[in-house]
Amino acid sequence: MNPVLPSLLAQSQPAPNAGGNFMFIGLLVFMFVFFIVMSRTTRKGEEKKRKTLLDSLSKNDRVLTHSGIIGTIVAIRDHEIVLKVDESTNTKMTFIKTAISQIITDTANLAPETASK
Repeated sequence: MNPVLPSLLAQSQPAPNAGGNFMFIGLLVFMFVFFIVMSRTTRKGEEKKRKTLLDSLSKNDRVLTHSGIIGTIVAIRDHEIVLKVDESTNTKMTFIKTAISQIITDTANLAPETASK
């Protein structure tokens, strides 16, 4: 038998861990796809809640804006909301609808970081 033939056969055989590498790559791809699907589902739920909040706004609601201004809705237009922010001077400010963070029913309903200050 040719002494070169066994050495060539030994070199052509696959590495013993080749199947493990394929499974590891498959697991990584599965985890990536799972993460994308879960984040998309969460984002859609949050967008739906936000749209419901903005659609439910009505005159005389007390609201909190993203910038921390608390006011009472005086008028609602297409994409704008007019808030009365000071009763004594009758100060009004106009915001875009998406600037509204939440509807306030009482001061205990404020966001935790706002209520603790």
